[in-house]
Amino acid sequence: MPRRAATASAQQLSLFDAAVPVADDEPAAGPPAPAVAATPPPSASFRHPQSDREIRLREHVVGYALKRARRRTIGFIVGSEGLSVNAPRWVGLADIEAALHEKADWILRKLREQRERAQRRLEARIDWRDGAAVPFLGETVIVVLDPRATGAVLNSDAQALPGVPRLTLHVGLPHTAAPEQIRDAVQSWLQRQARRVFQERVEHFAAKLGVRCTRLALSSAQTRWGSASADGAIRLNWRLVHFALPSIDYVVTHELAHLREMNHSPRFWDVVRSVLPDYEQVRGQLKDDVLPVFD
Repeated sequence: MPRRAATASAQQLSLFDAAVPVADDEPAAGPPAPAVAATPPPSASFRHPQSDREIRLREHVVGYALKRARRRTIGFIVGSEGLSVNAPRWVGLADIEAALHEKADWILRKLREQRERAQRRLEARIDWRDGAAVPFLGETVIVVLDPRATGAVLNSDAQALPGVPRLTLHVGLPHTAAPEQIRDAVQSWLQRQARRVFQERVEHFAAKLGVRCTRLALSSAQTRWGSASADGAIRLNWRLVHFALPSIDYVVTHELAHLREMNHSPRFWDVVRSVLPDYEQVRGQLKDDVLPVFD
């Protein structure tokens, strides 16, 4: 009996669980993709560094890495390196290419998003020197090397002109300080501010939700903004301190809500919504935010 052509499967991670971009594994069959714009973008080439196959989708050339695996369906993964296709060993190339054409709009959209995100990350790399710009609570802080300062001191200029950063961080280092020294001093200050701000927000929202946080710890996780334990312990990624308070409040509320519902059921989201009615909008913004690159 001949085998039926494979369809693609979806494996989706929670949006909240990801602090950095994660791969999308999208089904080849599913709801119709959004309509293509009347004026198509210029042709482009997308090539995975390990690509061993090539296909033209719309007017674009896409080089993808094909992996054969013990699975029943075709899976597409669009990550930072490009497109990977995981397919059963018994599926022919014609079926794989048919699935790629069927999901061409989705694949091209994700490839463009990854390219744009990579560009934003490149632009977010911090040049550690006097005058470096660092995001803090949604604002821009300018680093000032000031040997007279003790540690790091934040100054605010309430009279700053529109579009001009009003915050300066005076760091007690000489102008000859190495980039690594400046980075470590600023990072240490940011982590202290993160603990202070997070503690205030946790206490505020714990009272609203009627829960108790038994311990608050900072995290440096690469793939999670936060976590909660059944014993009331909360861990929050210190790099949230780069973002404005609404994003921090969403993560804080998300974790505290787990102390009432240790799941992501409708009841859990009702708990979140009870104190953050617009949480979905903030969660979407958090997905698009790009962290500054320190190294």
